[in-house]
Amino acid sequence: MIRVVIDPGVLIAAVLTSDGPPAVLLRRWIAGAFEIVVSPKLLDELLRVLARPKFRSYLTLTEAERYVALLRRWAERADDTAGERYTPDPDDDYLIALALSARADFIVSGDRHLTGWQDPKLPVLTPRQAVALLDELEDKKP
Repeated sequence: MIRVVIDPGVLIAAVLTSDGPPAVLLRRWIAGAFEIVVSPKLLDELLRVLARPKFRSYLTLTEAERYVALLRRWAERADDTAGERYTPDPDDDYLIALALSARADFIVSGDRHLTGWQDPKLPVLTPRQAVALLDELEDKKP
């Protein structure tokens, strides 16, 4: 099973609009196409951002809490680890540390600090690239 760490920004975009690549990824995860790996820090960041008043026109606080609870319950959970400096933005480094420690196949992010990170052991894909990769892998199934 493919294991993926998804940046909270992509998880937020997935619930704000139903027709973009982030929403497609979320639906594919729900359908069992891959496993999302989350950590307490990732889930805390997701809820903290979705709790901001500017998101009330998209979803209620209760809906935001339920979304995070869904991920907490059904995604694969991993512990947060103290990591090295990987990117110019130290706030993003925990995602790379999480993905490396959880042996994720890749990270999905729209953040330039992450998408510009070059490491052959762990690719960082945009949501569109991740959807294309999943399509490609699906097409190769017998």
